[in-house]
Amino acid sequence: MDTSKPGSNHETGHVSYGRGRSRYLFGNRIRAFFAYLVLLFFVVFAVGPVLYLISPALRDSISLFDYPPKLIPDDPTLDNFRFLFDSTRYLSWALNTIIFAAGTTIISLFTNILAGYAFARLQFPGRNILFFLVLSTLMVPVAAVLAPTYLLVREIGELPIIGRPFFGLDTYLGLILPCTVSPLGVFMMRQFISTLPVGLYEAARIDGASEWRILFKIVLPLIKPALVVLGIFVFMITWANFLWPLVAASGADYRVLTVGIASLKGQFVTHWGVLAAASLMTLIPVTIVFLFFQKWFVQASMAGALKQ
Repeated sequence: MDTSKPGSNHETGHVSYGRGRSRYLFGNRIRAFFAYLVLLFFVVFAVGPVLYLISPALRDSISLFDYPPKLIPDDPTLDNFRFLFDSTRYLSWALNTIIFAAGTTIISLFTNILAGYAFARLQFPGRNILFFLVLSTLMVPVAAVLAPTYLLVREIGELPIIGRPFFGLDTYLGLILPCTVSPLGVFMMRQFISTLPVGLYEAARIDGASEWRILFKIVLPLIKPALVVLGIFVFMITWANFLWPLVAASGADYRVLTVGIASLKGQFVTHWGVLAAASLMTLIPVTIVFLFFQKWFVQASMAGALKQ
């Protein structure tokens, strides 16, 4: 004889379902907690040094050696910024860096688009082998090709007509042109262009469109987010470039911010507060560029995730 009460199975199942849902929600909270913990760890290491620059930039160099060290200055001052603008060529360095970074970004986008389109859609002998050779240069350190690049720029700069004053050492073109071709940029453009439907190209060719018209009228509008992402990467890398400007622009007239800030460090005395102020000011343009194009950056990232 069944002695169980009516509805007991339903109540037992309801209790089991409630316990299972509670465990699921608890597990989600644990995973979210560890995810935010990892993100916080990376945020501290990424943003912490930048925030720390604010303190020495607002203090005189002597107070930086006080013990115990103080994160918040007792008497903040703007003397480091006044010294930076009045007694150094910071504005000239900033202008040279803007020309260097903007020129490199514009020319790099043009060359990488052409190379990426050729590798993605044009058929020619040795295409895959040549693309492999281009990607293999990613494994070559920059310092390994520094001397050959320097000699090449110097030799071209000594040629008539195409040499000085247009190209060579201590010129804007001598700074910009060796940095305008990036294997990573060619790879990015090739991958984005390869994801576009083949029917677009076939329909355009049937209508009589040339390869240049297809590239500028069809391909470029569709890969605009990828162009913005590549432009941000190139601009940031060029803005922080130190080794090539140090070699190619040894004169004071074409010195960029990274080299100029390094020159503020003296042999016997170094004004660390001025260095901190210069470094803090140098971060502002890159941050503005990234925040201005952030929407395009996220859009390109999401587009790549959806295509995957």
